[in-house]
Amino acid sequence: MAFDWKSVVGTVAPTIATALRGPLAGLAVKAIGGVFGLGDGATEADVAAKLAGATPDDLLRLKEADQKFAIEMRRLDVDLERIAAGDRDSARQMQRETRSWAVPVLASVVVSGFIASSIAVLGGWVEGLKDPLVAALVGSVLGNITAATMLVLNFYFGTTASSRTKDETIKSLSK
Repeated sequence: MAFDWKSVVGTVAPTIATALRGPLAGLAVKAIGGVFGLGDGATEADVAAKLAGATPDDLLRLKEADQKFAIEMRRLDVDLERIAAGDRDSARQMQRETRSWAVPVLASVVVSGFIASSIAVLGGWVEGLKDPLVAALVGSVLGNITAATMLVLNFYFGTTASSRTKDETIKSLSK
């Protein structure tokens, strides 16, 4: 079972994680590699290996690198959310044009799998959860199916970026 280093980055460094999903993935890997002293030629495998053994101090440095990365992206006028939204929009546009049956079928399978997996774990039907290996495997499967479900929901219902913008505007008005 492979270590899901991208979910660690998503939790600790969300701006860098957003960049990992788009055309700026190379810059994101370079930013993470800088935290661990990897050279400019750092690969995703190098980053994954370093993150697998990360200490709390390493994670703190990764969080700081995320803040610097966000500042640099703003300085360069790179809107990561706009890029991600454009990517989603092009996928939606393709689906409107092709009317492929694969997208709704795959979305249904992913969401059904999430519901079934959640019910199985929460209902106590998964055997051997006291075994650390089984618990890690179940956790990894649930984490991946949850992430896939979020992608499906974002595809069909959009993202909360506009909601965050609205919240920030309301907050600034109330001051």
